[in-house]
Amino acid sequence: MAMGLPRLVAVSLTLALVSFFPPLPISLAGEIASIESVPDLQKLMYVAVDGYPCVRLLNLSGQIGCSNPGLSKVVAPIIKLKDVKDLVLPHTVLVTADEMEDFFTRVSNDLSFASKIGGVLIESGSSFQQKLKGLSPDKMFPQAQFSPYGNVDYKWNPTASSIMWKAYNFPVYLLSESGISAVQTFLSKKEMKHKTYTSDVAEFNMVMETTKAGTHNSEACLQEGTCLPLGGYSVWSALPPINVSSSNNRKPIVLTVTSMDSASFFRDKSFGADSPISGLVALLGAVDALSRVEGFSNLKKQLVFLVLTGETWGYLGSRRFLHELDLHSDAVTGLSDALIETVLEIGSVGKGLSGGINTFIAHKTRVSSATNMTLDALKIAQDSFASKNIKILSADKTNPGIPPSSMMAFMKKNPQTSAVVLEDFDTKFVNKFYHSHLDDLCKKCHNLSFSSFGSETLFFKKLFLILSGISIAANINSSSVVAAASVVARTLYILASDSKDSSNSALGSIHVNASFVEELLACLLSCEPGLSCNLVKDYISPTNTCPGNYAGVIIGEPSSKPYLGSVGDVSRFLWNILAEKTSVQKGNTTSSCSKGTCSKTDELCIKAESNKEGTCVVSTTRYVPAYSTRLKYADGAWTILPQNTSDAMGMVDPVWTESNWNTIGVQVYRVQHSAYDNAVLVAGIIVTTLAYIGIMVAKSFITKALKQD
Repeated sequence: MAMGLPRLVAVSLTLALVSFFPPLPISLAGEIASIESVPDLQKLMYVAVDGYPCVRLLNLSGQIGCSNPGLSKVVAPIIKLKDVKDLVLPHTVLVTADEMEDFFTRVSNDLSFASKIGGVLIESGSSFQQKLKGLSPDKMFPQAQFSPYGNVDYKWNPTASSIMWKAYNFPVYLLSESGISAVQTFLSKKEMKHKTYTSDVAEFNMVMETTKAGTHNSEACLQEGTCLPLGGYSVWSALPPINVSSSNNRKPIVLTVTSMDSASFFRDKSFGADSPISGLVALLGAVDALSRVEGFSNLKKQLVFLVLTGETWGYLGSRRFLHELDLHSDAVTGLSDALIETVLEIGSVGKGLSGGINTFIAHKTRVSSATNMTLDALKIAQDSFASKNIKILSADKTNPGIPPSSMMAFMKKNPQTSAVVLEDFDTKFVNKFYHSHLDDLCKKCHNLSFSSFGSETLFFKKLFLILSGISIAANINSSSVVAAASVVARTLYILASDSKDSSNSALGSIHVNASFVEELLACLLSCEPGLSCNLVKDYISPTNTCPGNYAGVIIGEPSSKPYLGSVGDVSRFLWNILAEKTSVQKGNTTSSCSKGTCSKTDELCIKAESNKEGTCVVSTTRYVPAYSTRLKYADGAWTILPQNTSDAMGMVDPVWTESNWNTIGVQVYRVQHSAYDNAVLVAGIIVTTLAYIGIMVAKSFITKALKQD
């Protein structure tokens, strides 16, 4: 009993000592009641942020893009750019879209400033599209090294900053709308509670395999297997189908070209609404219109449609297509470069509408009878429209030549190529967001999903839009795309029939389905509905909802009959829809296909992904691998071929690759300052020491008192 009393008194004294210290603040106070499990605690502490990464790309001479600087995650306090003064330690800088170009320019020019950047979060959105004068991270003359003319200092893209062609040794992440909301909500909690002893940090898990392996160019990373070549699969289709079993009576070819890939600072945010997807949609609209015209087999010329990918990265698609023609490979069976009489390329056509008139500029490669024939056909097509709201103008004679386009590769290969490039600009790009993440459809401009229309007629769709004061897109105008598709469809018919009569009844019957064009824009240029739209799902089972429109990487051995799991969603969709639109048995098929193959050699199995049974149609539609002509795939690996002085384009080919990675992600959370942690530690030691001394003094005092009694 004598030993129990001292202990009891000592404990009481200890509690009294502790009570003199103020309670330690806890950052989860008030929220602890909502925690019922470990996952609940993790969600409360760590907020995952949705967005789009800037990744590491490599070429023969070095690298561009972004990556964590080392082998581990980057964790750095968040600070707004406007609050940045003299940073001592690396921080995560929160940058708005209108600050983006100046920020990255400063990073490139000020190494001391760059060393204090731990990571970057980009806040963007439709509001910036309205107030920015321009944001193009590309160059003023994109891919000038492939130009067929000498004036490579010409400024086709005057708003360019070139920031996407630099290397940044820190992670950069474009916040999505939900990501912006998550970060703003997270940061506001600290502002409301004034927690000065904590820091809000961002954690970047964006470690690139090339950084880990120390492979800093394409040749090194391909040897070590830490990267893959940029590329994919282009698609071509013939109307009517070509009888490949016979080489007799082959007709001259009118080749129509467009592109399906774009680029931006951020890998998966490369919609390219005006450049180049407006041209792709215009081509599909023209093909759809021509598919309803009878008697194409009786016309004098053969129409061929070619949709290229990889054009942003050294004209991979067009160069590979021309190379396959030289090789007479299976990918181009039925085609011959000697039979190509003229080429019509559809470029950016989404901004042609001005003052109620849709104006397009025809840029020609050279003066020739075939080029003049194409220009004449465009004029005849223009005059065939009763509304007279389409104008075709010739490009300014002071231009150095054709603008950046696939025809540069054609001209570099063969300077005698007769071609016309149809664009919505003359002397310079009108797209102020060329190769920017802002070249997309603006949700807030119309906040409209095309799927909401259901099965109403086109008349009521248009009436709804007019009464609502809504335009289909902020960066492009759907009526401009429809007009381009209309003039292209009639031009191709004029070239194929060799008719110069604008009053031809067959010509007047060719009409583009505006509803079809608008649906394509919604499918290919947004995430809602995106590739989950009914039109796309009628042909394929998409693996992604957001189209992205970045070229991507080529996986496995290239083939004209590739494993479909290695082919991107958009390429597969284009193959299926072009095969159907150019087929002989449209809607009146004779057989079905359950395993993707048909019994007849001239038939293709379409819609096999979306339906249990596909449909066999007679069509000449092919995949063409798109990758650098300086690459060779053998024994499961890629190697770089030696330079060939006879290949002018191969001599300047950068050979682009993309670094591999395991996972990419960003999360934000709150940490206590180390000084505060040290203060808590010191306070704990003091409390413990005083408590121990108090216990010993009390114990000694009480023991003596008891003995005296």
